[in-house]
Amino acid sequence: MSDMIAEVDVLVIGGGTAGPMAAVKAKEKNPALKVMLLEKANVKRSGAISMGMDGLNNAVIPGHATPEQYVKEITVANDGIVNQKTVMAYAQESFNMINQLDRWGVKFEKDETGDYAVKKVHHIGTYVLPMPEGHHMKKVLYRQLKKARVEITNRYMATRLLLDDSGAIAGAMVLDTREGGFGVIRAKSVILCTGAAGRLGLPSSGYLFGTYENPTNAGDGYALAYHAGAELSGIECYQINPLIKDYNGPSCAYVTGPFGGYTANSKGERFIECDYWSGQMMMEFYKELEGGNGPVFLKMDHLAEETIGTIEHILHSNERPSRGRFHEGRNLDYRLGMVEMHISEIGLCSGHSASGVWVDEHAATTVPGLYAAGDLACVPHNYMLGAFVYGQFAGQSAAEYAMSHELPAVDAAQVEAERKRVLAPLANPDGLPPAQVEYKLRRFVNDYLQPPKVTKKMEIGLDRFAEIRADLDSMSATNPHELMRAMEVHFILDCAEMAAHASLYRTESRWGLYHYRVEHPEKNDADWFCHAQLKKNDAGEMTCFKRPIEPYIVELDDEEKDAYNRLRVVKQAATA
Repeated sequence: MSDMIAEVDVLVIGGGTAGPMAAVKAKEKNPALKVMLLEKANVKRSGAISMGMDGLNNAVIPGHATPEQYVKEITVANDGIVNQKTVMAYAQESFNMINQLDRWGVKFEKDETGDYAVKKVHHIGTYVLPMPEGHHMKKVLYRQLKKARVEITNRYMATRLLLDDSGAIAGAMVLDTREGGFGVIRAKSVILCTGAAGRLGLPSSGYLFGTYENPTNAGDGYALAYHAGAELSGIECYQINPLIKDYNGPSCAYVTGPFGGYTANSKGERFIECDYWSGQMMMEFYKELEGGNGPVFLKMDHLAEETIGTIEHILHSNERPSRGRFHEGRNLDYRLGMVEMHISEIGLCSGHSASGVWVDEHAATTVPGLYAAGDLACVPHNYMLGAFVYGQFAGQSAAEYAMSHELPAVDAAQVEAERKRVLAPLANPDGLPPAQVEYKLRRFVNDYLQPPKVTKKMEIGLDRFAEIRADLDSMSATNPHELMRAMEVHFILDCAEMAAHASLYRTESRWGLYHYRVEHPEKNDADWFCHAQLKKNDAGEMTCFKRPIEPYIVELDDEEKDAYNRLRVVKQAATA
């Protein structure tokens, strides 16, 4: 077949955090397997940690926390809507993964005895492990890929997954983003590690790529999984985070908290007791912002010079080195004033929320031969360490599947239909530029889907999205780069429609600001204590349904269940 690019045992799509780990672990499982890592950028600097990371948010380390404590924490933070088996599987493997990364050369903060210097931010346990030199992370991962002899294919974008006649995975169809060629990669198993749907809402700055999340994460994996027939879960549970006003990066009260920094209102008063990200935390943030005490700030000007210097080193040299230059351009010194914060645009992400592709505790999706890990996979509040752990699970599981299956046949009809769809914009040079279509789409996302959620707005949003879907055939591309951007618009539109359908389906409010419905302001456990799932049905339509929550393996008491509803600082009445 002229379209054929490669035949592999395991195809890993996405080279950020989870992808490299998945590829390495698949090779470790069976070095004889042919494992390919596909990345639409370059794996050396791709993904949400393209530079590095300043710490682990969820390190379950003996002596500081137990797996059971962690499962409780995440269950409470996610309003009870979790598959505890997946969270427990992560928690039990967390410490082993930290030690693995430490042996590979990742530099974690340690105390004078050589133990990991874990900090407390969460309610129940102590999980934050700083990485003052976390900018080495991608280099460490790349060395392991080369050492394991993983085949790396940069600058190729997966556009759809291939299925065999039984509905199992058969590979992927891909676009060469440099030359514009279309091709097929046959595979026995596929692992999706494409990160969050970060380019969904439009930032308040108006810049298409000024997003909180890495803007190259356009929801590729969400759309790939959906069109392959996989279940997605919690799509109505948006990702919304605190960020620095006018800067596409986190405010990092979470990072500064262990050093004494905190979120404050315009009066300099602390109004939430815990800066651990949750929907309820964002609801309190929203109330303060809109209730007369805004703007909201990150307060550090009360700290000692040595402490501020440490914070600056962590925040300005790891995840986003441009942060320091941004503050300098605004003449802002942490010592002399507070940092204005704001609320990010909406996105889909399991790493910081709970919206993702449904997986079990072995990283398997509901499609045979398809696995998922990282911000894409629905393991709530998974963060970077969760991406590594589930990358390991996915790599091992996908390798086992490949070892017991033959290479599936390729359906020529699937390939031809996808080729026509992908290359169509090249034949339409005078059509609509992808950037214009994307801007209109994401403006509608803000207009109609941004919380507080209103039923009529979301219904109008679906009508507007349908109009944009009709415009997709009119998009143009004059070069391979624009062709890639056109395909990303397809992904973003898929995610926007998923977000609207899922949000309309769950007729209650839950997760604080993440899913606050004006017409249904109360939590309704009687009807909605369940997973809300979404998939493409046999008629090709987007459909939602309920999946029961499996019995908890770690029970909560009544006090713990309500912990996140008590985030607001209660002022003590003055005494005579």
